Amino acid sequence: MKAKLLFLSLVMSFVNIICLAQTKPLVYILATGGTIAGSGTTTVSSGYTAGVVSVDKILASVPQILNLADIKGEQIVNIGSQDMNIDVWLKLANRINELLAQKDVTAVIITHGTDTMEETAYFLNLVVKSNKPVIIVGSMRPSTGISADGPDNIYDAVACAVDSTSKNNGVMIIMDDKILSADDALKTNTTSVETFQCPNYGYLGYVYNSKPIYTRDPIKRHTVNSEFSVAGINKLPEVDIIYGYAGAKKGYIDYAVSSGVKGIVYAGVGNGNPNNECMDELGNAVKKGVAVVRSTRVPYGPTTQFDEVDDDKYGFSASWYKTPEKSRILLMLALTKTTDYKEIQRMFLEY
Repeated sequence: MKAKLLFLSLVMSFVNIICLAQTKPLVYILATGGTIAGSGTTTVSSGYTAGVVSVDKILASVPQILNLADIKGEQIVNIGSQDMNIDVWLKLANRINELLAQKDVTAVIITHGTDTMEETAYFLNLVVKSNKPVIIVGSMRPSTGISADGPDNIYDAVACAVDSTSKNNGVMIIMDDKILSADDALKTNTTSVETFQCPNYGYLGYVYNSKPIYTRDPIKRHTVNSEFSVAGINKLPEVDIIYGYAGAKKGYIDYAVSSGVKGIVYAGVGNGNPNNECMDELGNAVKKGVAVVRSTRVPYGPTTQFDEVDDDKYGFSASWYKTPEKSRILLMLALTKTTDYKEIQRMFLEY
């Protein structure tokens, strides 16, 4: 009898070992719409409608991902990313934090349109509270296109999500076999599939033969090392971006201040420079309690302190390597903590 019980025990242990060995990572895919969920009139037409294909149909186009992971899909919204907004960001962030707190969830992937992908990535990079992989993926061609790039990008995203080397990298974008960090990713071309670049820091790495190859670590603070949180927050301070140009007038600054914004990002010319008229009016905005961050309309390079603009004199902060749109996101979150321009400047240096 004892021998029989011992034999059964050994059999059950062997079965458990096999079951554990066959268990695949669990990856959630949260869909928000975009070109990757777009549908065109023909397979060769450039015209299409974004955000009309459901997450189930998107995933069905890449059956190979089931060899890599157990997949669960959720439709968060289904919109073109030009319609992305703070409410969706908050919903995404809270859902991602909820999922990644579960031990059995390995990673989260978000399907997203490319127009505002870098903004969503950067926002999540500051408020997700996990070192597990969070990857945003999209496409430049609709799902009905003869050479749609979405399925390959999704496959690459899942391959990276289940790889142990993908932890601690913050939020990443995967497009065109490239792995990009949220803090530097930039859309640089309106139509090309290789539109996303990391112009200041370089790619995090590449995807090759279904494996991520990382060539650098993230440079800035992110995720579990971020001081920002959206727990219990349902609204963020309003921040506007005002664009600089030759002959710019102060009227847009006046309007922003009178409308009640809490912060202004000035996308100046060159090294984030306002002309004299706008400089004085931005200084007046600071005196009225509005935080001002200087950024630049130039796509590459920093907006530095201590050069043509005396930031301390006016109470401005300089964005350094943050684009105007990312500066807006960081300033919104910074204003949940402080209105001190020097403390805001610290944040722009660290994030």
